[in-house]
Amino acid sequence: MPTVSIDKLDLYSYLKKDFKKSLKTFALNLELSLKMMQVTSDQIEQTFGSLSLNEKSEPERAQLKIDIPANRYDLLCFEGISRALAIYLQQQESPVYKLTTPDRMEQLTVKPSTTQIRPVAVAAILRNITFDSKIYKSFIDLQDKLHANLGRKRNLVSIGTHDLDTIKGPFEYSARKPTDIKFVPLNKDKSYDAVELMQLYESDLHLKKFLHIIKDSPVYPLMTDADDTVLSMPPIINGDHTKITLDTKNVFIEITAKDYTKAHIVLNTMITMFSGYCADPFTVEPVLVVNPDGTSEITPKLDCKVFECDTVYINKLIGVDLTSDQIVNYLKLMSLDGHLGKHKDAPPQDATTNIGAEIVQGELISVVVPPTRADILHQVDIIEDIAIAFGYNNIPRGSIGLPTVAKPTPVSKLTNLLRRELAFASWTEVLSLSLCSHDESFKFLMREDSGNEAVVLANPKTIEYQVCRSLLLPGILKTIRENKNHALPFKLFEVSDVILKDVNVKPRLCRNERHMSAIYSNHSAQFEVISGLLDRCMKMMDVPLIFGDDRTLVSGHGYWLEPSPDLKTFLPGRGANVLYKPVGSSLPVSIGFIGVLHPQVLSSFSLDYPCSIVEINIEPFI
Repeated sequence: MPTVSIDKLDLYSYLKKDFKKSLKTFALNLELSLKMMQVTSDQIEQTFGSLSLNEKSEPERAQLKIDIPANRYDLLCFEGISRALAIYLQQQESPVYKLTTPDRMEQLTVKPSTTQIRPVAVAAILRNITFDSKIYKSFIDLQDKLHANLGRKRNLVSIGTHDLDTIKGPFEYSARKPTDIKFVPLNKDKSYDAVELMQLYESDLHLKKFLHIIKDSPVYPLMTDADDTVLSMPPIINGDHTKITLDTKNVFIEITAKDYTKAHIVLNTMITMFSGYCADPFTVEPVLVVNPDGTSEITPKLDCKVFECDTVYINKLIGVDLTSDQIVNYLKLMSLDGHLGKHKDAPPQDATTNIGAEIVQGELISVVVPPTRADILHQVDIIEDIAIAFGYNNIPRGSIGLPTVAKPTPVSKLTNLLRRELAFASWTEVLSLSLCSHDESFKFLMREDSGNEAVVLANPKTIEYQVCRSLLLPGILKTIRENKNHALPFKLFEVSDVILKDVNVKPRLCRNERHMSAIYSNHSAQFEVISGLLDRCMKMMDVPLIFGDDRTLVSGHGYWLEPSPDLKTFLPGRGANVLYKPVGSSLPVSIGFIGVLHPQVLSSFSLDYPCSIVEINIEPFI
């Protein structure tokens, strides 16, 4: 949770309330309802005491330390917290955020070269804004909070704010070679090229932790104006020429990012929080952004999202019995009285009408979510806000209507029994990651990818996590690789789920399957050890080993090993499928494999000693 410090008396003054009964009353009235403040009892009187608005002097102004939920970006500054509380206390209406229509819209052109390093850029302008020392400090603090939280320490998103009166458009966002970049950085009095800047900031306690983001790139991102004046070299430093002061009246805000959605969330947060200080409150001047592919868009996007909630579903999830009117009132307390929206089945609304949370179609409630609430993605998020406004402590206690007795599912029960038996046999359990690289799942095991087995991630963050594991084997092999310094032999096992494609399982089109895998590694493979472990597991599950003609009998069940030349993972002639014939069936099914790993597999996983392994699906034995 990010922590925000705000001046206690400033907040009381904004809310026109003096909580003389200490912060405990304040917390009970507001924190439990808004789920914003986390204050311990020893902090209450010690830190905040009983200061009031009537006190004429104090050595140091008390600060409220407020823990903000990680998803509430709109509460990361004094402006957001005070506005949300004032709306909750019904002292003001939710603001209407509007875009102006300038005679000449400023333009930001994103060059194709930026795709090599930081491809997204958006911008907006705050006109005729008034700063004082407190507003300016809050303005900077919000940027730092967004950088650390949503921006992942500037790696995903970085913010540049500039005095618009010191520069002129159109603006350009490009990527250039470090030796071609030269400007005077913020709070410096001489010019440096980008290479010198990176060396300069290596000793800077604040900026050195961001250098790695672009340091090894052949090009660095750069924001410039029409005269090629450098505004910023994101995500490292702004130019001194455009720095914001208390006298600044027009602010140009540019966001550069690797993620399009996060860039817009950060931009919307910045402008909605501080547009209230403009001469025309809550108005923002847009900027035309021209993308590398030639398309253009106007930013910021202050569109409201419309969600539909059913009153029966709301009451069921919360455990209360609220009327539609009550639900609408609670939504308004939580600032969910959006603007510039309409219900799809409702008559058209004027664009400036505050339709808020409007009852339509009987028990169906249409909720217009303002651009400040990027955290609301589904109606359950709205229902959570209704519960917060109602008060968690006010929800009546109750018990479920049916008595139940907890017990493990059959597959969990078998899993626990199997783990215990394997541990009793002196084998060590491991728990590996459920994601692996495509090569580890196929190429390293000398397997062909048919495309019908592994679930592939659409946007993997690293090459190590490209697919969901379809076998437990890669994880166990990597465990041995990372523990080579341990004494031989390695006797490891894992009983966990794998993920497999299955077009018959809708809508997920995949399913989990519980597998057991074990590996033995020593100076020699000793196949008899792993084979004996399989026999022990089958005997524990009351599955006999059957031979010859017994395999064709319809009655009875059992398992056997059948060599297969298709198992390229193993040494030729040293690999076999594990076949199982269920009760009442004459057709066996393959439930896994067993064998001695091929030397090429060992080399791919950087293993030094022979390994014998077994992996089977245990679900047929439930």
